[in-house]
Amino acid sequence: MAAITASMVKDLRETTGAGMMDCKRALEETAGDAQAAIDWLRTKGLAKAAKKADRVAAEGAVALALRQEGPGMAGALIELNAETDFVARNELFQSAARGVAKAALDASDDIDALRGSPVESGESVGDMVTSLIATIGENMMLRRVAGISVTPGAVGGYVHGAVTGAPDLGRIGVLVAVEGAGDQATLRELARNIALHVAATNPLALSPDDLDPASVAKERAILTEQAAESGKPPQVVEKMVEGRIRKWMEEVVLLKQAYVRNPDQTIEQLVADTAKQVGSPIKVAGFVRLALGEGVEKGPGGDFAAEVAAMTKPN
Repeated sequence: MAAITASMVKDLRETTGAGMMDCKRALEETAGDAQAAIDWLRTKGLAKAAKKADRVAAEGAVALALRQEGPGMAGALIELNAETDFVARNELFQSAARGVAKAALDASDDIDALRGSPVESGESVGDMVTSLIATIGENMMLRRVAGISVTPGAVGGYVHGAVTGAPDLGRIGVLVAVEGAGDQATLRELARNIALHVAATNPLALSPDDLDPASVAKERAILTEQAAESGKPPQVVEKMVEGRIRKWMEEVVLLKQAYVRNPDQTIEQLVADTAKQVGSPIKVAGFVRLALGEGVEKGPGGDFAAEVAAMTKPN
């Protein structure tokens, strides 16, 4: 029997999209003949992934996982794409998405590391997704992963557009970490409420200092040009621009935004009021937000703005 090398397995995997162990077995069964190995995989239904790899996968689900870690918590979000929203209601797909999100708790934000991470069955995330493609019959792609953790404190999660019976899977997922030594149940509720707010408003940054300087410069240039058209003196134009920049930051910076459930209160004030309630300082340590299919070229989608009102109603 011909020696099966790692490069042979790698080449076959890239050609067929089948799992690594399946490729190795195919080569062993065909004495190292690459073409015969491809045929072997096809007869076993393991090379379907390759036939579907060029089809757009912009549906699917964002999955969320949370884990208690002593006085703190960790959270992870993953985006697992498929071709149709019908697949998001498939139990096999849902189970796989949950397994990937759980594995992501230990993979940080490294998508390549996550693909090589094991799920509960022992196979890698990458191999599980490939097998799922063959089973369900749609192209799928593990596109993004994001994680957040805090100690001491809590991580709250919110999923918008959740699949019926699957509250941890949906079209938008948000994690918010709040740092503090107060009652963790209260901290977790605060973090979840802020996560709901982030899902609705999609802020650009946590604080003014976190804004991308390029974004600020672009906005300032636009506002300066608009103010200059008023014909007012330069010193007046400058004051107009500064006022409008402050207003813009109130719209795009999380801590400065008006809380969607109480527009008379900013997120910063909500945090301060909760800190008084628990008798201990609280700080928003960070947030992450993933929206399904964001940035993927696809057909016309729905208008999320029309859904914001429903999201902002009290539970």
